[in-house]
Amino acid sequence: MENKSEQVTVGPSGKPELRLSRVFDAPKRLVFEAWMKPEYVQRWFSPAPLTVPSCELDARVGGAFRVVMRAPDGTEFPMDGKFTEIVPESRIAWDAQIHDGLAVQTTVDFTEHEGKTTLDVHQIYAFENEATKGAHRGWTLTLNQLGEHLRSRT
Repeated sequence: MENKSEQVTVGPSGKPELRLSRVFDAPKRLVFEAWMKPEYVQRWFSPAPLTVPSCELDARVGGAFRVVMRAPDGTEFPMDGKFTEIVPESRIAWDAQIHDGLAVQTTVDFTEHEGKTTLDVHQIYAFENEATKGAHRGWTLTLNQLGEHLRSRT
């Protein structure tokens, strides 16, 4: 699993943006499925040591989702969103609201080469706050958990 990423920067829109790229030793069918099934999302979609006690998703364009992340002290961080694009095994995009009212646009692209999948994540944030300052580390830890989930399925 390779990790190529950068910190949050100001993008062309003038808003904070984050781009990450990670290569997983798994076919994109499995990687994509990990994002589309709530029982799988619940296993990995949080930066350790946070957990996901609740995940609801309607995996279709216009479909809503809600993911609740929980810290070891019991503090919960909900994310509510709506899918804006789903191209099977190629792209997922959504708009979401996270804690502190931060609006986030996220696009995840999947590319397979020789049985490995490159995952490219791009986020645009409405404004900078503590969540954006920790986004790089949070995504890195979250994608580490996705890697563990994929290893358990291959």
